[in-house]
Amino acid sequence: MATLAQPMSLTTAFDVYGATCPSRALLDLVTGRWAVLLIGALEESPQRFGALRRRLEGVSQKVLTEKLRDLEAEGLISRTVVDRPLAVYYELTPIGHGLVEPLAALRQWAQTHCDGRAAGE
Repeated sequence: MATLAQPMSLTTAFDVYGATCPSRALLDLVTGRWAVLLIGALEESPQRFGALRRRLEGVSQKVLTEKLRDLEAEGLISRTVVDRPLAVYYELTPIGHGLVEPLAALRQWAQTHCDGRAAGE
């Protein structure tokens, strides 16, 4: 998987339509259902695992853990451990904050059009 944290050379050109382009893996990651919802849940403030699990109704502990790890590996979120009392917080990185607006628009579009889809419009 392509990593956002890697420095990009000035001559690198990515083409998301190209079969071997690493941007496809990144696009797949950020447009997955749980990633879209996770980024939305984190857009206002850092959250603990339990709060995220309650917010994202229907996500399993295993899937949530995997998605958080994937987003962290790509540099979209950060994980902070606080010793006393022991707590782990997840928050968006500056790169992750860049996804807030486009993914919010996607979530809004889905909410706006779900009735028309169900009615066959």
